[in-house]
Amino acid sequence: MILKFFEINKINLNNHKIILFYGKNEGLKKESINLVLKNLKETSTYEEKEILDNSKTFLENISSKSLFEKERSIIIKRATDKIMNILEEIISKNYDDVIIINASNLEKKSKLRSFFEKSKKHICVAFYPDNQQTLLKLGVNFFQKKNISISQSNINLIVNKCNGDRENLNNELKKIEQFSQNGKKITIDSLVKLINLSENHSISELVDNCLAKNAKKTIGILNENNFSNEDCILIARTFLNKAKKILKLSSEFEKNKDIDLTIASAKPPIFWKEKEITKEQVFKWKPNKIKELIYKITEIELYIKKNITNSINLITNFLIEQCTNETNNKI
Repeated sequence: MILKFFEINKINLNNHKIILFYGKNEGLKKESINLVLKNLKETSTYEEKEILDNSKTFLENISSKSLFEKERSIIIKRATDKIMNILEEIISKNYDDVIIINASNLEKKSKLRSFFEKSKKHICVAFYPDNQQTLLKLGVNFFQKKNISISQSNINLIVNKCNGDRENLNNELKKIEQFSQNGKKITIDSLVKLINLSENHSISELVDNCLAKNAKKTIGILNENNFSNEDCILIARTFLNKAKKILKLSSEFEKNKDIDLTIASAKPPIFWKEKEITKEQVFKWKPNKIKELIYKITEIELYIKKNITNSINLITNFLIEQCTNETNNKI
């Protein structure tokens, strides 16, 4: 029997004791599981592998309920079609426990999914990724409820990085709430640190190659990635942070004329994987030129925020201009 996730409140555990929840939206699944089991005090959680490796012990455990025990619930996590044999045995024994099978994405040909969809006695609920509109609404409601001041563009940025999963969103919102408890203002810089946006590999690689004036690689990354409007703000902010680091290194290199010493004495230390491309960047940019670039980045970031719908064209043109412009930077 198929139900939509918004029909969860229709589930009667007296009539439907075995339920399949599947899909990639772990946050919504977790909320729904808590809602279904809210009146059951005792819950046991098992991994599918744990059950398959010790099926006899598992079946003995669920069949050995004391007469004094109230109704229990059992959650089987990361379930696949491999659990079907155990499931069939559970059904044949007609246990009283409520059993929720939590699976990731199941294709239409999945035996597990097919069994539940065709069954009249057991329930199947799919949990697809939340759309942007739903997550934005959750984010806005959260900040309003907590009375936290934050711009709409920053909410968009947070939501865009949650991959359609409200669990990811909830985790990030908790970090931000904790950060703001001391009256700290939520800015793009604080968000970069709080929700690890600076670890976006594609954006970091894009900016690094642009600063190294590797036009072919920069354009290739732009073509390979489907950056959003909110990503453009992050690209500009990442560019600004990296440019400031190159300014320090370039100024030091102009003094000592020793690139290895410059890299080795950098604070914070430069990770070994980044040393070669950092050297290229230092060679490409004199201090006066990187200062000019920093001013330009600040201007383009402000312009992007004012023209967010055209931000992808703005940042793309800016990046291509910088990586192809050989304006006497070499030392």
